[in-house]
Amino acid sequence: METKTKEVKLEWLRSRMFVGTDHLGTSIAIGYDQESDPASKAVNPSDLLLLAAASCSAYDMVQILEKGKQPLEDLKVEVQAKQSQEAPYPYVSLHFNYILKGDVDPEKIQRAMQLSEDKYCSVLATLKPGLDFTSEYTLED
Repeated sequence: METKTKEVKLEWLRSRMFVGTDHLGTSIAIGYDQESDPASKAVNPSDLLLLAAASCSAYDMVQILEKGKQPLEDLKVEVQAKQSQEAPYPYVSLHFNYILKGDVDPEKIQRAMQLSEDKYCSVLATLKPGLDFTSEYTLED
């Protein structure tokens, strides 16, 4: 298997607040500084993992459906995850509900889901071996 190296950086700001910077230089606030700033706006690290999985798969879905000339108008991904109550609190199951709008062929949706979940999404490829993964879709008018 051929590999490539990717680097991201994480910097501690204060208390439980960090700033993460991706390989392109885009930053995001991570953590929660309850002591000095109860209203701080940052993403919890374990939620960030779920968002990474959902956005990775959604990116693939959009690309696959566009390539198939499907008139996708909107896509949302609702994620339900079950997390162990024992340290280190790993996720044990993950369920995606893709919510699509547009005159999209249901067979093309199923195929896009399968390709994303089993072939293209690197985040799901990393997570799926350690948990129970399921998915479904809803096609709205």
